[in-house]
Amino acid sequence: MPVAVVTDSTAYLPAELAGSYELTVVPLTVVINGADGLEGIEIQPAEVARALGERRAEVSTSRPAPSQFAAAYRKLFDAGADGIVSVHLSARLSGTHEAAVLAAAEFGSRVEVVDSGTTGMGLGFAALAAATAATRGQDLPAVRGAAVTHAEQVSTLFYVDTLEFLRRGGRINAASALVGTALSVKPILHVADGAIVVKDRVRTAGRALAKLVDLAVDASGDGLVDIAVHHLQSPDRAAALADQVAMRLGDRLRDCYITEIGAVVAAHVGPGVAGIVVHRRLSI
Repeated sequence: MPVAVVTDSTAYLPAELAGSYELTVVPLTVVINGADGLEGIEIQPAEVARALGERRAEVSTSRPAPSQFAAAYRKLFDAGADGIVSVHLSARLSGTHEAAVLAAAEFGSRVEVVDSGTTGMGLGFAALAAATAATRGQDLPAVRGAAVTHAEQVSTLFYVDTLEFLRRGGRINAASALVGTALSVKPILHVADGAIVVKDRVRTAGRALAKLVDLAVDASGDGLVDIAVHHLQSPDRAAALADQVAMRLGDRLRDCYITEIGAVVAAHVGPGVAGIVVHRRLSI
């Protein structure tokens, strides 16, 4: 294990992949009515969805402490790693990247921290690319390069029923949040330059989901792609979206994953979210 790969719990890797790659996952924390727990370990998405449905419930999230990253890095070095690539969700959406950088300073040039500029399987595809490169015996710069390059090949698009949760958490500004309330407009968002911005807007939820598919197909370009469809307690709707994208892409679609978002992102987007992440495969 010359190079180890670390990511965080917002990568939301599907079960069929999570156990197939050498990845260390550092969890973020979710706080529900003052009680905190680690994402995916102590708090699950269903608990957040339930809490968000209660008017008086308070839900927030927090980054891992630098000491959590330092402990993970130290354990990997003790196990024989020569270097570590640590790939995380956008620094503009969370302090997780900053915490990893602070921890990495303890180990000098042996730890490289990468800002994926996104989250969900946008982050997941980058982390998997790094893990694949590490498994092939590539060195630290090459493994880091794989993460950076593949992060640049993803488009993260999503629909939410309301922008209120994103506004409360400071992940979208108040002016953008107004778009979702004026004249019942339904916004479709995407991650651009590490931030969440409005991509398009339509009149109804049904049209928004159809537009989400259109935008995912457009983002796919002309080459081979993988997609991941994210949902929160809506597996049937996610499967329908995956089928629509697959029908449109035909033979250009290679891998298609359906995965529920975790508690952290659920806390910020709320019930009703539907997301499609497009990963354009490199021709090299």
